[in-house]
Amino acid sequence: MAIRRALVSVSDKTGIVELCRELANQGVQVISTGGTKTLLEKENVPVVGISEVTGFPEILDGRVKTLHPAVHSGLLAIRGEAEHTKQMEELNLDYIDLVVVNLYPFKETISKPNVSYEDAIENIDIGGPTMLRSAAKNHAFVTVVVDAGDYDRVLEEIRAGGDTTLDTRKRLAAKVFRHTSAYDALISDYFAKQLGDPLPESLTLTYEKVQDLRYGENPHQKAAFYRKPLASAYNITAAEQLHGKELSYNNINDANAALAIVKEFDEPAVVAVKHMNPCGVGIGASIDEAYRKAYEADPTSIFGGIIAANRVIEADTAVRLSEIFLEIIIAPDFAPEALEILQRKKNIRLMRIGELPSAKERSSEWLVTSVEGGMLVQESDVHSLSENDLTVVTERAPTAEEMKQLLFAWKVVKHVKSNAILLARDNMTVGVGAGQMNRVGAARIAIEQAGDLARGAVLASDAFFPMGDTVELAGQAGITAIIQPGGSVKDAESIAAANAAGIAMVVTGVRHFRH
Repeated sequence: MAIRRALVSVSDKTGIVELCRELANQGVQVISTGGTKTLLEKENVPVVGISEVTGFPEILDGRVKTLHPAVHSGLLAIRGEAEHTKQMEELNLDYIDLVVVNLYPFKETISKPNVSYEDAIENIDIGGPTMLRSAAKNHAFVTVVVDAGDYDRVLEEIRAGGDTTLDTRKRLAAKVFRHTSAYDALISDYFAKQLGDPLPESLTLTYEKVQDLRYGENPHQKAAFYRKPLASAYNITAAEQLHGKELSYNNINDANAALAIVKEFDEPAVVAVKHMNPCGVGIGASIDEAYRKAYEADPTSIFGGIIAANRVIEADTAVRLSEIFLEIIIAPDFAPEALEILQRKKNIRLMRIGELPSAKERSSEWLVTSVEGGMLVQESDVHSLSENDLTVVTERAPTAEEMKQLLFAWKVVKHVKSNAILLARDNMTVGVGAGQMNRVGAARIAIEQAGDLARGAVLASDAFFPMGDTVELAGQAGITAIIQPGGSVKDAESIAAANAAGIAMVVTGVRHFRH
């Protein structure tokens, strides 16, 4: 069967004139609506108005024009089916063989600052999705195109044989249903946000592919990278890669973890991440000082790690960074000389994220975690606290310097896999115990890593102490202050152990489990 009639109605008019001109050259009658018809007429492309097909005017400011039996019978009729053929002939209706439609720009509309509710609603397309779904359902006979990137392929097949192949029609139909599903998901999400109902009874999410990945966590696992259509800025999906190899699945996960930590700080900060956990975090008067502290925190684990900074990378820091093997450096920007220095390393990925918001400006997002057969949804953990939020529970209160280090450690430990214990001093981490099955085990790892630096350091625990053993271990290591959530039935035991060791302890009333 040859394509004889095409219905064209697009909001994004990229390439539409060229497509329709070539269709006309191939003997295809082009039917169109509204602004698309006006453009084709202006460009001297032969076109028939939709009202000539339906015998009914476009009404209600264009809201109703293609919602008509003359259109949808032409799309849905099964070619060669006797009863369908009879009805089409009796009603003097004709088939439509090709549909080219893209939808009102709902996503673009709601992404505008201060868009009104009325404008958003007005940009919900009704006729377009209906035509697309009708044509896609009947793809055995009808070619349907929603993406301008497919125009050339369709034209090539029409030139070659007068019609598209069934395989092409199937693929185009599948793309249509993905497109309309994503479109509806955005509308659903918009209404949920307007109504303050982010966890409705049915949740449909849509993401746009950024790239296929070579593999997932391991070479035998397939993987791809997607982003939310309206994702906020300052995250890994918005980062611009300036240099280096393609990102891997693990790179993206680690870079995301590093960014989450560095956003905790307003002062210059550098974070080194390995396998989703911080192996070194430092703050200082400059990024160079912060990096030196992050490096010194664990010179072994930083090798092959991910670095995130919250200030521009200058040349002096770039020289230090170039001295070791790193997978990724992600920063607001790179000074030209720093970029030149780092680009000498062929494979290192350099990512520009743009100026980061202040810690107070961070907003919570909904995070999705897959489980077999379902998913979990929760708010991101952006909780922060100040000295005024803390309660001193020991006989000795922290000194001003201890309090500064406790607050620093608390910002980092929330990003360490539970059970988590973190030691800090001198504006840097010195020991990290991550992902252990018991808290005292995590403490032993952190203290062992810190070595002599444990003496005089402070300790942060992501959750309360179920008994006093971790505090006793801290006292033996010479730790001078502890920050922890509190709330255990054995808090008194931990407090007594702290008092016995001369440790100052503060509780937050908030835990930071991370699984």
